[in-house]
Amino acid sequence: MLQLSTANLLTVLSVALLGGPATYLAWLAFSQARMVARRRTRLAGGAGIPAASQEPILSSLFNSIRRLGQRLAIQDPSKLSVIRLRLIQAGYFNRDAVTYYLAGKFTALVVAAIAAVLLLPWAITSGGGGGGGVTLLALALALVTLLGPDHVVRMRRATCDMEYRDGFPDLLDLLVASVEAGLSLDSAVTRVGDELARRYPRLTEHLRFLTLELRAGRDRRDAWQSFAERLGLDEARSFATMLRQAEEMGTSLGDTLRVFSEDMRIKRMLRAEENAMALPAKLIVPLILFIFPCLLGVIMLPAIYSVMLIMKG
Repeated sequence: MLQLSTANLLTVLSVALLGGPATYLAWLAFSQARMVARRRTRLAGGAGIPAASQEPILSSLFNSIRRLGQRLAIQDPSKLSVIRLRLIQAGYFNRDAVTYYLAGKFTALVVAAIAAVLLLPWAITSGGGGGGGVTLLALALALVTLLGPDHVVRMRRATCDMEYRDGFPDLLDLLVASVEAGLSLDSAVTRVGDELARRYPRLTEHLRFLTLELRAGRDRRDAWQSFAERLGLDEARSFATMLRQAEEMGTSLGDTLRVFSEDMRIKRMLRAEENAMALPAKLIVPLILFIFPCLLGVIMLPAIYSVMLIMKG
C-alpha cells in the first residue's frame, strides 16, 4: 500500500514537473506561428490566409527552436564568442548555429528530466532487482541526452581537424606554385580554394571566408590570424605569424612559403610514420582476443580428437 501511494505521488509530481516545460514549449511554438501568420498577412495586404497553409510544419519547428535558443543565449559576449568559435571549428558555419546548439542542449535536458521522472515510479514499484536496472537505464538516458550535443560537436571537430591537417600541406604547396607563377597572395588564395573544393570542402569554406575578409578591406595579417583561429591548428597559427614577420621584415614571400611548405610536408611524413609505428601496438588486442584463440583451436582440436579416439579404443 505504501508503494502504491508513493508511486501515485511520484506520478502526480512527474506530471507537475513536466507540465511546465511542455507548456512553455507549446506557448513558444504558438507564439512563433502567430507571429509568422501576422507577418505573412501583413505582407499579403491583409488577406486572411490560414497560418497552416503559409508556414510548413518543419520550418515552423526550426523557427521555434531558433527562438528558444535566442531566449537561452548567454548574455556574456565572450562566452558566446567561444561557443561560436567551437562550432565554426567543428564545421557549423550557420549564423544561427549557436542558437540551435543552446536549444539542443536545453531540449536534451528536458528529455533527460522526462525520462528520469517517468522511470522513477517504475523503479520504486518494481520488486527484486528490477529497480536497479531501471535506475541504471534512467542514468544512461540522462548521460546520453546531457552529453549528446557536446559529444556530437567534439566528434565533428575531430573529423574536421583531421581534414584540416591533411589538407593544410596541400594548401601550402598550391600557394607556393601560385605565388611563384606570378599571382599575388590574395589571388592565390582564391585560386587554391577553387582547386581544393572537391577534396577538402570544409577547408575550402574557411578559405572563402578569408577571401571575403580580404576583399572587404580587412588587414591581411588580421585576416590570416582569424583564419588560423577558425581552423584551430598550430600549423595555421605558425603560418599566420610567419606571414606577419615576412611582411614586416620585407623578405621574399615565395621563398618563405617554400620553406614553410617543405616543413609541413616533413611533418606530415613524420606523422604518417608515427601512425605506422603505433600500428603493431594497436593490433595486440585484436590478435589476443580474436586471432590467437582461432589459431589455437585449429592447432589443438585435431590433437584432442586423436587423443579421444585412442582413449576410446
